[in-house]
Amino acid sequence: MWNCKSKSFSAAISMLLVICFLPTGRIEAGDAKDYLNAGERDIQAWRQMKFGLFIHWGPVSLKGTEIGWSRGGERRGRTGKGSIPFEIYDNLYKQFNPVKFDADEWVQVARDAGMKYLVFTSKHHDGFSMFDSKVTDYKITNSPFKRDVVRELADACHKAGLKLGYYYSPPDWYHPDYRTETHAKYIKFMHAQLREICSNYGRIDIIWFDGLGGSAKDWDSENLFKMIRQLQPHVIINNRAGLPADHDTPEQRIGKFQNDRPWETCMTICRQWAWKPDDQMKSLKQCIQTLVKTVGGDGNLLFNVGPMPDGRIEPRQVDRLKEMGAWLEKYGRSIYGTRGGPFKPGAWGASTHKGNAVYVHVFNWPGEKLVLPGIPRRIVNSSVLTGGTVKVEQTAESIEISVPKQHRQEIDTIIKLELNGPADRIAPVGMPSASLAFEKKVRASNVFQRNRGYGPDKAVDDDPATRWATDTGTKQAWLEVDLGEPTTFNQVKIAEEYGRVQKFELQYKSGSQWKTFLRGTKIGAAYSKKFEPVTAKIVRLNIMDATDGPTICEFQLLAPKK
Repeated sequence: MWNCKSKSFSAAISMLLVICFLPTGRIEAGDAKDYLNAGERDIQAWRQMKFGLFIHWGPVSLKGTEIGWSRGGERRGRTGKGSIPFEIYDNLYKQFNPVKFDADEWVQVARDAGMKYLVFTSKHHDGFSMFDSKVTDYKITNSPFKRDVVRELADACHKAGLKLGYYYSPPDWYHPDYRTETHAKYIKFMHAQLREICSNYGRIDIIWFDGLGGSAKDWDSENLFKMIRQLQPHVIINNRAGLPADHDTPEQRIGKFQNDRPWETCMTICRQWAWKPDDQMKSLKQCIQTLVKTVGGDGNLLFNVGPMPDGRIEPRQVDRLKEMGAWLEKYGRSIYGTRGGPFKPGAWGASTHKGNAVYVHVFNWPGEKLVLPGIPRRIVNSSVLTGGTVKVEQTAESIEISVPKQHRQEIDTIIKLELNGPADRIAPVGMPSASLAFEKKVRASNVFQRNRGYGPDKAVDDDPATRWATDTGTKQAWLEVDLGEPTTFNQVKIAEEYGRVQKFELQYKSGSQWKTFLRGTKIGAAYSKKFEPVTAKIVRLNIMDATDGPTICEFQLLAPKK
């Protein structure tokens, strides 16, 4: 009989626990030097893939509302309340029977789109587990469907050679201990679930947290990361569990140019993360240009679909993804395995590079030719990947690219420049700003939580990835730009986040009075308006009505063309 106090007994139990929690299948050691960050080879392999499929799915698809956020009831740690009473939301799983779900079909959709990896929501903020967790009864295997979706996806990805990742939400508005006096019990539960995910489904390449601003202490992240990397030594972890981890995650926007730290834009193909009937879907042009701008900024794109209640990805979304795949089949060499630059993205387009080749992606031609800044490499050859002819003239100060109008593509004209040396040694360069407001002195009525990261200067930095934001509940606000001296302009361009502005006007200061020269209603993501030339030193965007705190990504004033 075993003596419970004996060293032999303790050693046996320890070995048993190790065996129980080993991942299924063989997983080789990674090259990570610590538990907080992935190894360089694994990060670079992830960066080279460029394009992945994000999938948000759960019983909420029965209602066609947003996953997690439409749940009513208390959101401990957050304000607001969803539209579906929690008594109804929490019981949707009892009706959830997606009999047309086919993991192999989902994986094929990703492959047909040219995607190299897949990330699936194993548990969202609503606390529902899409896998057969042993530490909760609130899970997919207790639904009429009864099957473990996470397992089937893992098997399908491994069979097809598609890299695999799982989204996991540390916040959990269903769990009774979450952010209460007994939160330590919740941390134990959370760690147990992640141990299950990392132990039971073979190799996992990505863990994608969504911490809603929580700190490392909130999730005991250092110990959590140690466990995850012990079980999955090649895994990439994002920055949403209170630690910087391996990469940044701009959401629903294209990240700014950043080549000193990995990043990944997560964005929806429609407007909502989860499935919504007749949701507005992005055009092929929007999809391709989003991918190119992201890669041109040196990031990855994680593009989201929300499957329907029956388990299928909506056919029209499948068709759009196939169109993207067809484009990548032709021009993927300018995307996969490249790095962003050396020309930073702008309204004209973006650039990527690999070896001695630079791929210039032109969306908008400013005239007869595109003029880019000079680079310290000589162009030895040029061609048009999308077909046609190109004329390139290079000086020390600039590169002029001309493509006949009949050879320009509506979505993206791709010019390949072959250099006399590696492009990765060229310091990234940006186009001179056309905005008269660029980096001018600016002030605003208020700033979100007095956070400098959302200051008014972010609206005049020519970076759509940054923004001036106002406090929640703000209905009226203003942004004021001092041009330094009386300046003439006849066009404004404004990019707004979230579409909250309902009424606004543009004014200039004349003595002590404000004079209005333009009025409008909604702004949206790409507002542009010409007007009779105005000469002024101080200009104000006066937001007169907004549904909630307005947020402006870009405010630009343009001079009349000579």
